[in-house]
Amino acid sequence: MRGIEVFAGELPAFDPSTAPATPEELFTEWLLHALDSGVRVPHAMTLSTAGADGNPTARVLILKNVDAEGWQFASDSGGVKGRELAERPFAALTFYWPELARQIRVRGPVVTAGRDASRADFLARGIGARAESLLGRQSQPLADLAERDRAVAASLARVEEQPDLVADGWQLLTVRAESVEFWQGDKGRRHTRLTYLTAEDGGWERGLLWP
Repeated sequence: MRGIEVFAGELPAFDPSTAPATPEELFTEWLLHALDSGVRVPHAMTLSTAGADGNPTARVLILKNVDAEGWQFASDSGGVKGRELAERPFAALTFYWPELARQIRVRGPVVTAGRDASRADFLARGIGARAESLLGRQSQPLADLAERDRAVAASLARVEEQPDLVADGWQLLTVRAESVEFWQGDKGRRHTRLTYLTAEDGGWERGLLWP
């Protein structure tokens, strides 16, 4: 493992003294730079949750939106992440772009965006994604792949007949960040870490962390 190259090519510069006042602004800057640099699927993130037993679970999802309210993703309330968030409504998000040696970590409580926003998010999904979600079987045991294919085909036909169908448990969720860290790797191990923490006045306090 030690022989695998980690930071290949030229890495971007990052001067934390010029960072904007809010983490969502810096995230947007970094995301646009990642897109311009050819990073594939830069809005993919690892979502980490834990239920009442404290045992963590992680999976990769797509970020739906980010603004002053927080970082948004979607989930079925009946799935593992939905159940864990109902028991313990906190989450961590991790973005990692190895081509740029950049990592972003977000932590905070999770709230639902409301029924109308959740419905709109579901209907904006592709027809195949909606058909799969309407099955409501995420993470349940599966006998074989043929069973999956039959169920999805039947659900797809149902969606084609009723395009306004929405899964009952579908939720658009928002992580209201309490801390956001931006990590810029360096070939000489002089990594730069800038953290944003929520302040008492509702704004953000910035500070550096040791690598």
